[in-house]
Amino acid sequence: MAGKIIVIGGGPGGYIAALRGAALGGKVTLIEKENLGGTCLNWGCIPSKIMKNSADLFLKCLKADQFGIKIEGNISPDMRALMERKEKILDGQRKGISSLLQSRGIVVESGFATIKSKDLVQVTAQDGQTKELAYDRLIIAVGTKPMDVPDFPFDHEKILSSDDILVLDRIPTSMTIVGGGVIGCEFAFIFSALGCDVTIVEAMSRLLPLPSVDESCSKLLLREMKKRKIKVMCDTIVTKAATREEGVGISLAMSPFTDNPRPKKLKTDQIRSEIMTVCIGRTPLSEGLGLENIKLATQGPGWIPVNEQMETCVENVYAIGDILGPNKIMLAHVASHEGLVAAENAMRSKTDPKSTMGYEVVPGAIFTMPEIGTVGLSEKEAKAKGVEVETASVNFRVLGKAQAIDEIAGEAKMIIEKKSGRVLGVHLIGPHATDLIAEATLAMEKGLTAKQIAHTIHAHPTLAEIMGEVASKASGMPLHG
Repeated sequence: MAGKIIVIGGGPGGYIAALRGAALGGKVTLIEKENLGGTCLNWGCIPSKIMKNSADLFLKCLKADQFGIKIEGNISPDMRALMERKEKILDGQRKGISSLLQSRGIVVESGFATIKSKDLVQVTAQDGQTKELAYDRLIIAVGTKPMDVPDFPFDHEKILSSDDILVLDRIPTSMTIVGGGVIGCEFAFIFSALGCDVTIVEAMSRLLPLPSVDESCSKLLLREMKKRKIKVMCDTIVTKAATREEGVGISLAMSPFTDNPRPKKLKTDQIRSEIMTVCIGRTPLSEGLGLENIKLATQGPGWIPVNEQMETCVENVYAIGDILGPNKIMLAHVASHEGLVAAENAMRSKTDPKSTMGYEVVPGAIFTMPEIGTVGLSEKEAKAKGVEVETASVNFRVLGKAQAIDEIAGEAKMIIEKKSGRVLGVHLIGPHATDLIAEATLAMEKGLTAKQIAHTIHAHPTLAEIMGEVASKASGMPLHG
C-alpha cells in the first residue's frame, strides 16, 4: 500500500482525491499554484452562479408589482457590489477547503509543481524558492484554461476570456459572445438580464450543440433568448475582431463547421460591440509540468490519457479532471468522482479490487434562464445506437407550483427503451431543472422504468412533480401533460 501521495492541483478533483487518500491512511501532500478550489470555485461554476442569482433577483424586482409587491424608487444593478459579494463568498469557500484539508492532516504546498522523476516532484514558490518532495503515488489534477484564439487574442479589455468576464466592474452596453455552448449561453442570460445588449455567434446549427443535450432543449432555449431580445447567429463564425476606442468591430462568415445542410446566408458580415467575449473551449495546463521526465505521453494539445481506473501509462501515476480532455466528461462533479477512484486505487493493496470510473449516468447542469438538467442519452444518441425508443414531453406550465412562482417556461422530455420501458435519458429545461435532474439520475443508476417512477408519489405542489408527469406520459398514462 502506498504511503506518500502527492496531488498536483487543488480543484474539485484534486482536493477530493487528497481527502479520500488521507481518509484511507495515506500521507498526502496537495500542491496548488493559485487558489484552492480550482477553476470551478474561482473562475467557473460558483462565481457565475453568484452572478446568475443576482440577475434572477433583479428580474424579479422589475416585475415585483405582478407579485403584489410595490417597490418605489430606482432599481438598478450594482456591478461593484456584486463583485464584492462574489469575492467574499469565494474567500469563505477557499478558507473552508483549506480548513478541511488541514483537519485531515493534508499538507498544502503553494507553488508550481514540476515532475522531476518517477518518485520526485519539485515545487517552485512565487518567490522562486524550490523544494523537492518524494512520492509513492502521484495524482495529476491540473485542469485547463480558456482557449486563446490566434485570430483574435485576448487583450483582457475589449476581447475577453470567460475568466475576464467574471471580474468586470461594470455592465457593458453591448457584448458579443463567441460560442453558444454552456458558458456562452449562461453569460448571455446573465448580462442580458442586467441590461446589456447581447449577441451570440455560434458555429454550429443550434445552441448547446452537445450530444448530451437533446435538441428540444436547444429549441426552447432559443425561443427564450428571443423573448429576452438576445440575438443569436448560428452557422456563423468570427473571422476577425478589430479593437477600437469605442469597442470591437467584428467580421463574420458562414461557418465551415456547421452540421446544417442548408444554412441561411448571413444578413450582415459586420457587427459592433463594446466588448467581445470568447467562450469556445479550454486548453490543457500540462505544459511545463515535466511529463516528459516520466515518459508520460499526452494527446492532442496536451490531454492525458487514462484507463477506467484513472491510471496513466506510467505506473503509480494517475490523472483526473479536465486534464483528461473531451474524450471524458469535463465537469466538476465528474472530476470529484474521478478523484475518489484515483485515490482508492492509489491506496489499495495488491489483493484489493480496483475502483472503476463509470461515465454512463452523469448528470449535466446548465444554468441558463431557464435552467437545463440532463442525464443519459438524447433521442438522437439513442437512435444512433440502434435502440428502439419512445419519448414523452410535458410542459412545466401544467404544474401548479410553476404557475405560483411565475416560472412556466420549459418542458421535461423522457426517452425510454420501447421494449422494457427502462429510462434511457431525461432532459429538463425549466425552473430548478439542475436540482430536479437528481431524481432522474438515481432512477437511471438503478435501472428503473418509467412506470416505476410514475408510481412514485411526488409531493404536491412542487416542481418535482414534473418527473411524475413525464413518467406517467411515457408509460402510457398521461395526467395533465
